[in-house]
Amino acid sequence: MHTHDHQRLARIGMPEAVLCEPKTDAQLDAIVAELAASSEPVLLTRLAAQRAEAVAHHSATFDYDETSQTAIMHGSLPARPANIVVVAAGTSDMGPATEAARTLQFSGVTTQMIADVGVAGLWRLEARLDEIRAADIVIAVAGMDAALVSVLGGLMGAPIIAVPTSVGYGVATGGSTALHSALASCAQGVTVVNIDNGFGAACAAMRILNIGSTSHGAT
Repeated sequence: MHTHDHQRLARIGMPEAVLCEPKTDAQLDAIVAELAASSEPVLLTRLAAQRAEAVAHHSATFDYDETSQTAIMHGSLPARPANIVVVAAGTSDMGPATEAARTLQFSGVTTQMIADVGVAGLWRLEARLDEIRAADIVIAVAGMDAALVSVLGGLMGAPIIAVPTSVGYGVATGGSTALHSALASCAQGVTVVNIDNGFGAACAAMRILNIGSTSHGAT
């Protein structure tokens, strides 16, 4: 039986999200029904479109996005000032990139998405550098060799959170090459989350934003 952690927002500055993928249909239906009965904003992740359709009837506020496979119920958390840019190397990386953006949207943060600027066509990235450099935090999403991470890390001083993706074939299959490349980046201070973990990258960005906040703390 799922026991939702209602105190997590007060404790760490981020509420619990519901990871849907490994749950059975019966478990997911019961969880969504229970959370729909409250007024708390809720984020559901890794929710396939067919399963979203099956549980959406529980809440009139059910907002589903197929690209990110996320759903938001009862709206977002209060708006907060921040300038976070999600940079995706290719359109194939938009799943994890959009998951990061939707998680930030749920958290009350307006996010700019800059897509299809992989380094194989370096001029595309160069044309958007001024926008990226204006960010407080950059989330870099890339598969294959994840070279975008090192390039951005060498061009700006803002915190960079890398999301290696499973996009690729041959030795890049499954994202392990992208993960190793990001971890081995010569651009110092880059933070790396797990493969395809846009949600985790957004949460890392929120922890950075929460530094100095008095609205939460350990209990």
